[in-house]
Amino acid sequence: MIVKTSLRNFFAHKGRMLLSLVAVLLSVAFVCGTLVFTDTMNATFDRLFADTSADVTVSSQDAESDESPATGKPETVPASVLEEIQGVEGVASAAGSAFSTSVTVVNSENENIGSTTGAPTIASNWGESDERSMEIASGREPRGPGEVMVDADTAEKHGLELGDELRTISALGDFRAEIVGVTEFRTTNPGATVVNFDTETVQERLLGGSDVYTEIHVTAAEGVSEEELKENVAAALGSDEYKIQTREEYTAEGMEDIGGFMDFMEYALLAFAGVALLVGIFLIVNTFSMLVAQRTREIGLMRAIGSSRRQMNRSVLVEAVLLGVLGSVLGVAAGVGLAVGLMELMGLLGMNLSTDDLTVKWTTPVVGVSLGVLVTVLAAYLPARRAGRVSPMAALRDDGLPAEGSRVGRVRAGVGLVLTLAGAGALLAASGADEMAVGGTYLGLGVLLTLVGFVLIGPMLAAFLVRGLGAAVLRMFGPVGRLAERNALRNPRRTGATGAALMIGLALVASLSVVGSSLVASVSDELDKSVGADFILQSDTGAPLVPGAAEAMRSVDGLEHVTEYRVLDAVLTPPGGEPVEESVTAASPTYAEDLGTETVSGELAAAYEPDAMSVPEDFAEKHGLEVGEKVRVDFAGGEAAELTVNAVTVADSSMDQGAMYLSIATAERYVPEEEMPLNQIMFAKAEEGQEDAAYAALKQELEPFPQYTVRNQADYKQLLEDQVGQLLNMVYGLLALAIVVAILGVVNTLALSVVERTREIGLMRAIGLSRRQLRRMIRLESVVIALFGALLGVGLGLGWGTAAQQLLALEGLMVLEIPWPTIITVFVGAAVVGLAAALVPAFRAGRMNVLNAIATE
Repeated sequence: MIVKTSLRNFFAHKGRMLLSLVAVLLSVAFVCGTLVFTDTMNATFDRLFADTSADVTVSSQDAESDESPATGKPETVPASVLEEIQGVEGVASAAGSAFSTSVTVVNSENENIGSTTGAPTIASNWGESDERSMEIASGREPRGPGEVMVDADTAEKHGLELGDELRTISALGDFRAEIVGVTEFRTTNPGATVVNFDTETVQERLLGGSDVYTEIHVTAAEGVSEEELKENVAAALGSDEYKIQTREEYTAEGMEDIGGFMDFMEYALLAFAGVALLVGIFLIVNTFSMLVAQRTREIGLMRAIGSSRRQMNRSVLVEAVLLGVLGSVLGVAAGVGLAVGLMELMGLLGMNLSTDDLTVKWTTPVVGVSLGVLVTVLAAYLPARRAGRVSPMAALRDDGLPAEGSRVGRVRAGVGLVLTLAGAGALLAASGADEMAVGGTYLGLGVLLTLVGFVLIGPMLAAFLVRGLGAAVLRMFGPVGRLAERNALRNPRRTGATGAALMIGLALVASLSVVGSSLVASVSDELDKSVGADFILQSDTGAPLVPGAAEAMRSVDGLEHVTEYRVLDAVLTPPGGEPVEESVTAASPTYAEDLGTETVSGELAAAYEPDAMSVPEDFAEKHGLEVGEKVRVDFAGGEAAELTVNAVTVADSSMDQGAMYLSIATAERYVPEEEMPLNQIMFAKAEEGQEDAAYAALKQELEPFPQYTVRNQADYKQLLEDQVGQLLNMVYGLLALAIVVAILGVVNTLALSVVERTREIGLMRAIGLSRRQLRRMIRLESVVIALFGALLGVGLGLGWGTAAQQLLALEGLMVLEIPWPTIITVFVGAAVVGLAAALVPAFRAGRMNVLNAIATE
């Protein structure tokens, strides 16, 4: 009977359930789409690494597959190792692979043809490893230093054809080659740019020697396992200079290198899906609360003829299960479509993911349906309990129960106030924390407590804030405006829940805007106060500067000085302390002028004296260092040195925070030239009055190196602002899902409210309210609810953002900047959202037949 009654009620009110179903659908679609998208990416890269790797791969122990070498030259193994491996027992064949990812390839128009998504540009010899994953689609393989092949995806993207010329730039110089072939991947190419030369060209031009390889690829003889082959090769080489990996280990390492990026994407997308689910809960709670209120007489009659409280409770929960199952099943299907859409979007950005590799694990629909049903049932639990408490005497009353008893409301408000005050205290503790870890814990706790607190005190706040908003916005519309205000105040719990759904998304928008604006303002302020250099040369991808680019910068006339900046790995051993792995910055002495880093003791210029260095304040405190003490520094690839601490720098700078400085001359004394890293960035200062001429000359001299950009301080500030803006826009785009669900909540509330007030609307129309006035009343009610949610969201977001900025001041984010244009846009946008959300409910209300409406029970 319970199931039959639930099915009858569900389909009888299917129109009223529609928007809640859409909310479940969207939320589940985002979760399932994220899982399918990340599973597909994992499967694509897994297959790529498996197809390109050999049974056993031998490389240098120092080789790092996830980053370009600081010297610009890959770590290599001697060709003699290849000859030695070829004679090992169990080896069917062995081939040398010569490649480098520290290259830039440009076309005849001096445009970089590399990926813009972070995927590498790979310059490789054409050999066995390439033939496993690629085939020649047109032309032929390269046969000399002036010939090259390019992959088909890159050729299509940049309009390259056979006979075109490419220029390859590396740390060893640059050279030109004619395209003689185009290759195609046998598997999906996730976006890398691949160019192939003959073996000798790669060895001499990119590796720096004719008798070296980057890797040795070994194929096992029939009947020999990969593990056995690895053991045999290791025994033959008998040295820990080489890294020997099976296919499985090589693939696992490659997946680990990109795992951080994919995990970040998955967790970020799931986090936004969680926000959408949370917002959807408010919509579902409102829907079932209003349906229960509208069916009060019906439920009372069923109680009067023998239905128990438990049966009424279960009846509502069964309806919730039906809603959850239907919305979740549709959401899973929509999630697969969303994943395909994300793949197409990544293709437009340069990362190719083929729909042939679409991966839908059995766990994805299980997770989607389980999550959707669970969230829907939890959201419907309180309305279901309220249905169970309906008395049989309700059959004698008109429809509609008070939304909440006064005692329950007071308890709810009291708990909400306690949580809000506790959350505010946690945010204050985060603002005054001395350590990021402790402050971060307080910040997370404060965000959670204030969010829950605001949700609980929403009805109480609605009673005050809606009146204030009504006085400011609605009173100018006369009686219609006052009616809209009273309608919004009629059920504060419902208004509070509807506003809270919108509040969550807008609070995140406001808080992130504060942090982003504060970041830009802090760095701009630091640039104005401490950066003395006029120009900065760097790669936007973080790649080091090749010697040719550095030489071009040094050759420009009109420069007072040019500063080099290199980062070296080292192990520091303080007096009486334990060795610590750190990065040290070797720079020209003029860097003390280019970046005016403050010191707490000593002079920064003294850190650039022979056999001297500086350390940051926190490092000095941790290891008990003072100016004048010596620190043992073991340079990677070089010798050990005893360096004197001549300066201790402040710890609260947003520029170069935590850097340890020494002069390039000191580093060159202990690190061989071939092991010295390339410049990571370079600075220059123009002679007095020559700023514009020097800027133009720098751009002209560095034109042959399109992978690098020369910027003055204004350009650098704009770059930072653009980067932060792009990141925030991406976040806002994802948060739009939560805001869309919240808008559905406003639409749903108004639509069900119109149904609930059908008789009242009929009576108002009968005594003279026009259709136009009726529609305006509903629109104004929607606007004030949306503005109420925006006011809560902005207030909460400003509190979160301010606390986060105060905490991030420990990392140099010293300036608090409130983005008032964004805040104003949020309020204006909320009003527009309110108007848009009311269009359909207002239209339906205006079309009501007056007599039928009055006759409605």
